[in-house]
Amino acid sequence: MGAIRKLIVEVVDARNLLAKDGHGTSSPYVQIDFYGQRKRTQTAIRDLNPTWNEALEFNVGKPSEVFGDTLEVVVYHDKKFGPTRRYNCLGCLRLSSTQFVKKGEEALIYFPLEKKSLLSWVQGDIGLKIYYADDEVVPVPVPVPPEKQEEAPPPPPPPPPEPKQEAGPPPPPSEPVSALPSESDSVPPPDAAQADRTAEAAAPPPPPPPPPPPPPAENAEPKVPENEKPIEELAEPPKPTEESDKPVELRDPPESTPLPHPDIEIMAASVSKSVPEIRFSGMNGPQPIRRPFTGHALSPTESMTMERSTFDLVEKMHYLFVRVVKARSLPTHGNPIVKILVSGHHAQSKPARKTHLFEWDQTFAFGRDSPDSSSPSILEVSVWDTPDNFLGGICFDATEIPLRDPPDSPLAPQWYRLEGGGAHASDLMLATWIGTQADEAFPDASKTDTASQAKVYQSPKLWYLRATVLEAQDILPMTMKESSCSFQITAQLGRFQVSKTKIVTVTRNNPTPCWNEDLMFVAAEPFSDHLVFTLKEIRQSKPIGLARVPNTAIERRVDDRIVASRWFNLEDPNPNNNDEKNKMFYKGRVHLRLCFDGGYHVMDEAAHVCSDYRPTARQLWKPPVGMVELGIIRCKNLIPMKTVNGKGSTDSYCVAKYGSKWIRTRTICDTLEPKWNEQYTWKVYDPCTVLTLGVFYSWDGVFQIENDGSKEATRPPDSRIGKVLLRISTLQTGRVYRNTYPLLVLSNSGMQKMGEVEIAIRFARAAPTLDILQVYSQPLLPLMHHIKPLGMVQQEMLRNTAAKIIAAHLSRSEPPVRREVVLYMLDADSQGFSMRKVRVNYFRIIKVIAGLMDIVRWVEDTRTWKNPTATILVHALLVMLVWFPDLIIPTLAFYVFVIGVWNYRFKSRDPLPHFDAKISLVDSVDRDELDEEFDTLPSNRANEVVRARYDKLRTVGARVQRILGDLATQGERVQAVVTWRDPRATGIFVGLCFVVAMMLYMVPSKMVAMAFGFYYLRHPIFRDRMPSPALNFFRRLPSLSDRIM
Repeated sequence: MGAIRKLIVEVVDARNLLAKDGHGTSSPYVQIDFYGQRKRTQTAIRDLNPTWNEALEFNVGKPSEVFGDTLEVVVYHDKKFGPTRRYNCLGCLRLSSTQFVKKGEEALIYFPLEKKSLLSWVQGDIGLKIYYADDEVVPVPVPVPPEKQEEAPPPPPPPPPEPKQEAGPPPPPSEPVSALPSESDSVPPPDAAQADRTAEAAAPPPPPPPPPPPPPAENAEPKVPENEKPIEELAEPPKPTEESDKPVELRDPPESTPLPHPDIEIMAASVSKSVPEIRFSGMNGPQPIRRPFTGHALSPTESMTMERSTFDLVEKMHYLFVRVVKARSLPTHGNPIVKILVSGHHAQSKPARKTHLFEWDQTFAFGRDSPDSSSPSILEVSVWDTPDNFLGGICFDATEIPLRDPPDSPLAPQWYRLEGGGAHASDLMLATWIGTQADEAFPDASKTDTASQAKVYQSPKLWYLRATVLEAQDILPMTMKESSCSFQITAQLGRFQVSKTKIVTVTRNNPTPCWNEDLMFVAAEPFSDHLVFTLKEIRQSKPIGLARVPNTAIERRVDDRIVASRWFNLEDPNPNNNDEKNKMFYKGRVHLRLCFDGGYHVMDEAAHVCSDYRPTARQLWKPPVGMVELGIIRCKNLIPMKTVNGKGSTDSYCVAKYGSKWIRTRTICDTLEPKWNEQYTWKVYDPCTVLTLGVFYSWDGVFQIENDGSKEATRPPDSRIGKVLLRISTLQTGRVYRNTYPLLVLSNSGMQKMGEVEIAIRFARAAPTLDILQVYSQPLLPLMHHIKPLGMVQQEMLRNTAAKIIAAHLSRSEPPVRREVVLYMLDADSQGFSMRKVRVNYFRIIKVIAGLMDIVRWVEDTRTWKNPTATILVHALLVMLVWFPDLIIPTLAFYVFVIGVWNYRFKSRDPLPHFDAKISLVDSVDRDELDEEFDTLPSNRANEVVRARYDKLRTVGARVQRILGDLATQGERVQAVVTWRDPRATGIFVGLCFVVAMMLYMVPSKMVAMAFGFYYLRHPIFRDRMPSPALNFFRRLPSLSDRIM
């Protein structure tokens, strides 16, 4: 039973369409084209806000160059209704198939109609639901013919027509029937055969041909010339057993007699399970070293050419791959294992799976310095039943193992005869080759220098769940003695998301409590939890009732449309109550409006280091603008975390995160300079995002959890080694940045450099340059964040919840990305109070306003004539701008342009920006402040330490209080100018304003501006040292500071 995928387009309605019939209305219908298919809806007669509610189905085909994957929606006015003579276009829409979702995730979206041509005039929106649906196809049963037809003999075939004698030589008379092709052979059609015979008849008679060879039998293989035969056919196989008269099959292992060394020829690739495979006309793999070679020996570079790897940002690391597939005819009834030894490295397979053969299908990768290393090394592969029962083995010369690199196809495994031990006629199927980390077998291969494999993870899809609690009914008991009651509803999703509404008081006259309050939660797909609402009376300990709503029954939306509300009956909150009557007793009902808001972006990172701003709903995604490639090369000078054989070492791995994609490199053990050389890619939807890379120390190799009842060891969390933040917008398109970054860790004991990490990064543009530049003019967050914005406190709480959900999800993977790693990567555990960060932010503000202070200082120097030449030029500029005020804005814009071009000369040539210890003030920070920054909440320090911190905080608070008081005083003085709080001051100011107004009515404004400019820039000899009268007047104005107790 198969399935056919179809695209379902539900045309719901349209709003505010344009009138086209000449009478102020239109008769619209919708025409949709997809993949060469065209369908339309019914016509809504004379309706500018039509409603169709029609579902149109389209077949989804394979990608084609003729038919694109674009859905075209056009709204037309039907000319049959109205005086118009043609089908006028009311708007169109083009959607890419990447915006479509599967059934169950669809939502009603209103798309604004666009112009079909430049001079078109359209308006309005159209509401669509677009999703994929799979229709099951039931196979048609094949009719069984009646038995009597099966017993009847087939009719004899008609005799073939005899060819004309004069057309050519007759066919050989002794042609047997067995020469007919078998069912597996391809038979040409009769027309083609007849055409060939006609062509032969028209040709001149050729010279007498040699006698034709006897036709092969049905099962016989085509005869191969002697010089093209494989080596296995040229050389006679030895006679290992008494049954040597039988021919040796190609799948049998090579025998013990020496064979000439085969010349390697790459034959046609045979496809098996859609995986190409290279077959060699000699041996498909290296020969055991016990066989003497005849002829010249091939160097590893001659065996197979090295192609350019896709890992172009990192260094190639060569590995010796050994794939052990299966064995046969082993003299054992157990589950044997395979041991591999090469260059001092050893590996052991898992026990074999016993079928009619012994199967492992396991690949091993051994590190190798270079592919052409001349150092002698032997590859030993042995099979063991028990640690002391040796069954047999094979030895290979590692220098003769072929070298391959993708896109070459994988080597086919081959049977080898085991020697020694208890196996006399046993064979082992394996394949061995030398490759790089770009080999497709590398990710799943067992490696000798790593404790875990590299993996790619995906964050769960997160939604904001909006629960609007409207009201409740029938919740007051009939025997209520109090005149009023206070109620509150608690909503819980999962284990740790709990929100409460405000407390509402009701009376007997108004027994219906109303809240109309929104509660926000974070939910992850797949939706398996329930949203539980509990109604409780404040003075009672037990709740009145609860309502359970499964998340799968909640509607999804992508805009701010109002979702239909529903009433839910309250259930018995005591699940252990066995009284059926009490369970069915009506306890009231609650009115709720529930929906998943797909128009928001669920924040899981801090806003300044966010890696993705896309909304949750896939229908609102825009195409990517590029791709970022990250190459994780190595770490250097790491601090030892453990001791192995008297030497310090560490077990380290890297984690990178961008968007919803996480990657974890393999864990390299027992080295202070690990080399990963792994490369990963991410799609970039917004260049103003940040990629995060962290390095961690794994305790898996040191601590193991044992639950045998006698010994239990607790595994500590993975330690932080450092983190690097890379902003995509700082990367030039197509340029490779390969830099080394220090790994810095800040703790309560101070900053410590844990080592260095070397990475390479490149941003590749996938969209036109204008599209990338247009991104800078778009809002950073989706539209719902601006229509219904979330508060800062609420958004921070939801972000912490999202981080916990992602941490719980990734910690259940294998190998896991542990909770402490996820929280550190998401920066979810560093939002506490820090006196150091307060000081850092203060200096940042000072640095920002330093430019304004420089301008004020330059104006002051100019008006005091410290540089007379500059002051005279400023006078000339003042005259020009006063008399030609249209030049003010162009002059300012040109001045900013000159500053930007001048600063380009001083552009930073350093590597990409990284954590700055000087800006962070980690070198001069006090230890007590660091201890306070990393203290838990609530504090677990001694009372004296907490009291000292509190006193210090009071001192800082007093300074902030004084600054806020001064700002409030200046603002109140501005207000006191016209509020007549000081009658004399207000009278002076009002009278002066009247005089100035009269003067400006009579004197041109240019003259006033010129006079004021010259007065302000007058020479110091005409200026008094005392403050100006205007400043003195402002300082004498009253404020409310004298009324504060």
